[in-house]
Amino acid sequence: MPDVKTPETEELKTEQAPEQVPEQSPEQAPKQDPWEAPSPKKRVRTAAEKKKLVKRIIAVVVAAALLGGIIFGMWFVVFREDDSLGMIYAEPAYIGSIQSTVEGSGNATAKETSTVTIPANGTVEQVMVAQGDVVSAGQPLFSVYSQTAQEALAAAQQQMGSINDKLANLTLRAPFSGKLLEVTEFNPGDNVGEGSAVATLVNDTRLKLSLYFSYAYEDQIRVGQTAEVSVPAVMYAGEGTVEEINKVSFITPEGGVYFEVVIAFPNPGTLTAEMEASAVLTDGDGEPIYPYEQSETEYYESRSLTTKAGGPLVSSRLLNHARVSEGEALLTMGSESLDEQLAAAQERLNEAQAAVDALNAAAPIDGTVISCTIVEGGEVKAGDAVVTIQNTTVMTVTIQVDDRNIGFIKLGDTISLSDYNGNSYMGTVTNIAMQGEAGQGMSTFPVTLEVDNFDGSLYAGVWLNYSVITSQSDDCVLVPTTAVKSVLDTEGNKQTVVFVQRPERPAEAIDLDPSITGVPGEADGYYPVPVTTGIFDPKQVEIVTGVEMGDMVFINYTVDPGNGMMGGGMMIG
Repeated sequence: MPDVKTPETEELKTEQAPEQVPEQSPEQAPKQDPWEAPSPKKRVRTAAEKKKLVKRIIAVVVAAALLGGIIFGMWFVVFREDDSLGMIYAEPAYIGSIQSTVEGSGNATAKETSTVTIPANGTVEQVMVAQGDVVSAGQPLFSVYSQTAQEALAAAQQQMGSINDKLANLTLRAPFSGKLLEVTEFNPGDNVGEGSAVATLVNDTRLKLSLYFSYAYEDQIRVGQTAEVSVPAVMYAGEGTVEEINKVSFITPEGGVYFEVVIAFPNPGTLTAEMEASAVLTDGDGEPIYPYEQSETEYYESRSLTTKAGGPLVSSRLLNHARVSEGEALLTMGSESLDEQLAAAQERLNEAQAAVDALNAAAPIDGTVISCTIVEGGEVKAGDAVVTIQNTTVMTVTIQVDDRNIGFIKLGDTISLSDYNGNSYMGTVTNIAMQGEAGQGMSTFPVTLEVDNFDGSLYAGVWLNYSVITSQSDDCVLVPTTAVKSVLDTEGNKQTVVFVQRPERPAEAIDLDPSITGVPGEADGYYPVPVTTGIFDPKQVEIVTGVEMGDMVFINYTVDPGNGMMGGGMMIG
């Protein structure tokens, strides 16, 4: 910009009349050109006007400079041909320590929460707890009377009893110990009908003999009296007992009137029914009392066995002359329909009983009553939630761990937590979700922590901050995160590399895809070396293999002093 000179002082000059000068001799007169135009009269500016002029000149010069800069910049960016990327900026790999940390927040909830509901309509008879009470599992909470529930339970019990009776009838059992006679033959799978004759069961361990004695001896014969029994056919003689006296009127052809006496005696194993036998009694004087005539032996007890229900035969122990014990199963039939009915009836009975039990409710867990909405005498409806209990001695917190760090979290690990008031807690990992939740380029896995809250200082709903070191490496090789590049090799495979400065090409260096630009090459003394990375954070990365301590690694291009522009970026695969 040209210099601008401003006189310090100026005077405003005005025209004046020419003055009379004395005549001079030719020698004294000044020499003049042949012709000289008269000097114009000059106007002198004020100081304010001069300052204003200076400002205008400065503004014009600055605008011209800016316009020139813009035009130069456009030319530099658009029309200038220059392949320079700037200066290489590199740093040495170094030894240090690195940690991987997961941080965030989670909501505290009670580990156990249980809500008691009303199973049937009814009237509240008694309430034993109130909000804020601490209760133990099994402690009574309230009682409700419900006619509906009681009737449902009675109906379920009756139905269950009926089906059990039917099922019991599917098995025919021996009513007493004895021997089977007149057995009906059945084969497995046969459909046995209800009321079918199965066999005759007799008790032959004892026999009985019915004899008639004259009423003349009515006062001489009594129950329990001893009798001498004889069976002539087998020359048996034994002792029996009068078991029964029947004052009937048996009239003989001779016109005598007799009554019946039943005498029982043990079977030695050689006697049976329908054998001719007799017995002699003794009167008070020791004289024998004889019956009108002998009679035939009978089984002490005999019963015809018939089925009380029908169904396909499952098993049978029916054999003629087989000895059986009281209660022994002789014939078993099946019924799928009854089995199904039994299962359904049992379920209904369980539900009805549970409904009645729930009307006399007890605390399902240890904890604190956080709500109780019933009052004595009030009406309640089925499904009403009336009491809620929380066990806050142990709280749970769910945190989110990303897929980079989830592998480092193990069951039993402890994690520090704190609330907004600065209270500290310790959580233990009790569950790790096996399925992650995808989002924003990575997956997160819910991890459940249990927090001991024995003093009750942690309330449900409080947000807790957590921080956990998932992994740590000490004395490892580290490089800045920007030194690790993802590129394509000549075969199109993505490779993780670090550009390392070496005097000669390393054996492990790879050849890059020709499309990769913006990276240093062999001419710069840098080679793409594949690396195995470990832990990383926003600033640095652990290098497991590929780089050694002290290796100069390419970071980026810096400002090029030659053109004042930043170097180009790298194209990655």
